[in-house]
Amino acid sequence: MKAFLFAPPEYWKLPEEARKAFRCGPGRGVLEWLVPDTIYGLSVSAACSIHDWSYSHGKTASDKCEADTVFLNNMIRLIEAAGGPWLLRRLRLRRARAYYEAVSHFGGPAYWNQKNRPTEIGLA
Repeated sequence: MKAFLFAPPEYWKLPEEARKAFRCGPGRGVLEWLVPDTIYGLSVSAACSIHDWSYSHGKTASDKCEADTVFLNNMIRLIEAAGGPWLLRRLRLRRARAYYEAVSHFGGPAYWNQKNRPTEIGLA
């Protein structure tokens, strides 16, 4: 199964091994099971990699919104390319939407982590 995924040109210039370093969820370890890179048996790791790369290279709130939207779009492309029974596709699309909602609503701390210089933040 092949799918055309969207990513900034800089992402596609990375060697494949470097792209694989970007993964779903909080990374390797105990919490990895919390955010799997599959949806009912379908790997969405390529969409996750693009999303995580976009988070690491984004600079503004608009960049975060774009990364989250691209993530959903790429998951939908992977689901459609995989085909399968109608019900399975519907379940996968619903799960993809849940993944999108999760990063959209709760991905802020991960996105903004280490983006501000010490001189730009202060205790309020």
